[in-house]
Amino acid sequence: MALAQQVRPADDTSARTGLSGYGSRAFDSVPDAKTAGELLRGIDAAQCRFFPAAVQPPLVLYGGGDLGRLARDYCCGLGIEVAALVDRNAERLRQDAFWQGLPVFAPDEVARDLKATAQLAVCVATAPFLTLAETLARDGWGNVVPFYDVAESLRAVHPLSNGWFVGAFSPQDMEETARVLSGWEDDVSRAHHLQFIAWRRLREEWTFEDAPVRGGDRFFIPEIMAHIGGVRMFVDGGSYDGRVTDRFLANTESNDAHVVAIEPDLENAAAHRQGLSAKPDDMSGRVTILNEALDATKRERLFHDGLGYASQLSQTGNRLLRTATIDGLNLSPDFLKLHLEGGELDALKGGMETINRCRPIIAATIYHNDDGIWRTPSWLMSELRGYRFLMRLHSWCGTGAVVYALPEELQ
Repeated sequence: MALAQQVRPADDTSARTGLSGYGSRAFDSVPDAKTAGELLRGIDAAQCRFFPAAVQPPLVLYGGGDLGRLARDYCCGLGIEVAALVDRNAERLRQDAFWQGLPVFAPDEVARDLKATAQLAVCVATAPFLTLAETLARDGWGNVVPFYDVAESLRAVHPLSNGWFVGAFSPQDMEETARVLSGWEDDVSRAHHLQFIAWRRLREEWTFEDAPVRGGDRFFIPEIMAHIGGVRMFVDGGSYDGRVTDRFLANTESNDAHVVAIEPDLENAAAHRQGLSAKPDDMSGRVTILNEALDATKRERLFHDGLGYASQLSQTGNRLLRTATIDGLNLSPDFLKLHLEGGELDALKGGMETINRCRPIIAATIYHNDDGIWRTPSWLMSELRGYRFLMRLHSWCGTGAVVYALPEELQ
């Protein structure tokens, strides 16, 4: 049987009452290039029922992990009142100083009238949204939305950009996206690319049985780990508080591997330095932290800091700085990781001399703006010679998307 016939929706529940038109489709195998093109055309022909979800008080957050903490800081920064937090680990979170002053409930502790009237913003990206949302709806919650869809309605005043959606495709969009789908090395990449597009274009949650979303190996997928021992310089672009740097050092067996961590947000960089101070000298001495914002060229731009891992170059910024380029830093990376809240393509353009000279492994996030649909992977596929390209999704709601480029000589 041809793969085009094997790749079929096992379940199609795109008409979801009470969930604002969000939908889902499950496929029993991954698509080849031809089938991926057919599925892309189906996405393009479908009607988008999505729109950003404006804040509707009382606003309740669901999930007290990293995203929940970001959501509370986000709301506080914009003067949006949060009525409560709901989390299965409510007892533990009530003891967390971060959540002091806010009612924290376990799911079975929430009053029925609050469920009926509140807007519940789901702050969980480690599991499918629709599965969770349907459970919450059955439990009595009347208005369940992804937090990022709420944040999308406030982009004019805050740069958090993970809730974007892409409109109808132009002929160029279709041509370039189809070319990228054909250019991936494996069918898992094609499946994850389509899953990413379906959410961004239609707010449909697609799943492929043979292409699970794996959150624990972001930036360190097996294809990378096979070569991690040969990395002598890891450039951690957008290093936040150093958690990816720590993972690299834990994963490499080389004692002479060095990390250059690049983080423009001063609070984030300070947190990274503080964390390093608690580590043994033979580990902390292998990390250099640079307070630079990577860009295509050196120029003055506004930077919006104080947003934790969402700090970024933005017109809403509160600090004017001069950007840097990868080429201007005179580095020799074996592994270049970029997580720049939408600035990845510019950073890559500012690093072509370095990339051509060093031929590093590249891992770049592509989910912060619509460059990820085709512009960033297309640019990499056009500009890099002798590389193979993979795409992986590491979380849900169209987030956690990473393009990986590996030099063919590492095979």
